[in-house]
Amino acid sequence: MDFERLKEIIVDTLACDEDKVKPEADLIKDLEIDSLSLVELHMALEDELGVSIPDGEIGKLHTVQDVYDYLQKAKA
Repeated sequence: MDFERLKEIIVDTLACDEDKVKPEADLIKDLEIDSLSLVELHMALEDELGVSIPDGEIGKLHTVQDVYDYLQKAKA
């Protein structure tokens, strides 16, 4: 999975501005993700990428880069 695919999933799931989805973007501060949106993103990532993310793990990821890095490790 490349960063552009992750970006597509985030934009499609959260209906956020594509220009805001950068590696350094904070999920809460920059993308304005609330707890419900985080659950939706969690489910979309699992469905789209075929990975299992334990419930508590997604909340520990603060930036888009954190999510990308976590997914890269999960797919390895």
